[in-house]
Amino acid sequence: MSEPLPQSSQLSIEPSVKPIPIIGNAYWFRADYTTGDYGPVLGTLIARVQTNPDDAAALMDLASVLRLKRKNEEADTFQHKALSLCTTYIREGAPDGLKLLAIVTAGDFMANTPLDLLIEGSPVNLIDYYVAVERDLTPLPEHDVLIVAIAESDLNRALLEHLQPLLERWPRPVLNRHVQGIIALSRDTIADAFASSSVIVCPSATRISRDDLEHQRDHPWPVIIRPIGSHAGQGLEKIDDADALVNYLARHADEHFFLSPFIDYADEDGRFSKYRIAFIKGHAYIAHMAVSDHWMVHYVSAGMMVDAFRRDREAAAMASFDEKFAKKYANAFDELVAHIGLDYFCIDCAETRDGRLLLFEADTAMVVHTLDDPIMFPYKVPVMKKLKEAFQTLLNETARS
Repeated sequence: MSEPLPQSSQLSIEPSVKPIPIIGNAYWFRADYTTGDYGPVLGTLIARVQTNPDDAAALMDLASVLRLKRKNEEADTFQHKALSLCTTYIREGAPDGLKLLAIVTAGDFMANTPLDLLIEGSPVNLIDYYVAVERDLTPLPEHDVLIVAIAESDLNRALLEHLQPLLERWPRPVLNRHVQGIIALSRDTIADAFASSSVIVCPSATRISRDDLEHQRDHPWPVIIRPIGSHAGQGLEKIDDADALVNYLARHADEHFFLSPFIDYADEDGRFSKYRIAFIKGHAYIAHMAVSDHWMVHYVSAGMMVDAFRRDREAAAMASFDEKFAKKYANAFDELVAHIGLDYFCIDCAETRDGRLLLFEADTAMVVHTLDDPIMFPYKVPVMKKLKEAFQTLLNETARS
């Protein structure tokens, strides 16, 4: 049986502890998103590992590249090897920049808050400190602020629960200290929380096993199905009848799923618009709005780069967000912030046909970035600058606290 993490009285900060510098995910995401070419830096990393198989920094960066290439098993191997050598890594900012210590865990890009992208271009020194239930905490590096960056998942639940007693008396200011708020972001829990809301519609998410799905054929169609633990639309489909469900199960080997009613949220012109909104210390900031012809909306595949009409609609939504969308749904936002109780989290949402906020998901691991071409998306520049400055202000004010 795994030993629990040590109690807070055993925590110690040692200025002599120096995290290993890495390139960091923001660099790899930007290269992958813009050109798909990682340049000579990748070749240098490969050469470093060939010369020294115990080069922890090179192993960690290569794990990120492999994950972007969807080679997850190889990425896990590289990450595991890196963590056997070192559990503390830094993406360096300015020498006198704020030191942000992020408690993270091993896993894919959805395992932790993607802070690299949120602070890209800032002077912040981001220190990733990897923890696990079975691994004792080593002396901590010096830092100004701690943020709990481990995201909600069934795999992370036990680790988050183990962290709570440490966070109560952490020797530095803490963001997202309330880990029960993170745990409560699971699809079924968040749906239950707003089931009786008059201003938020959050479709129920029922956990159901493959066996139960195979033996229950009387669902009120259509339904939305996805494997538990999946993100970014992986395995997400709309099922219109029992035959379609049989076909779906034949193509997916997962043992447990979320089942939700389908809600048609098409606009008057038949398109679907989905907003990503970041909440920073209770204030809402729009991160993007994707417009698609399909009910399952993802920004990259929605056609935003090839359709000026869609970009114009997003530009208008961003320009008027504070005065229109945020005011229209102020009560819904207040309800979200009060219930979730975290310093930083994001939601994906839309509008129902009767004018309520349609909540798809709330999480701390949603990607918020400034990777889009500023020539094609000039309207995003001031909006994202405002969002990132708000996060920087949160860090600075928390450090001073």
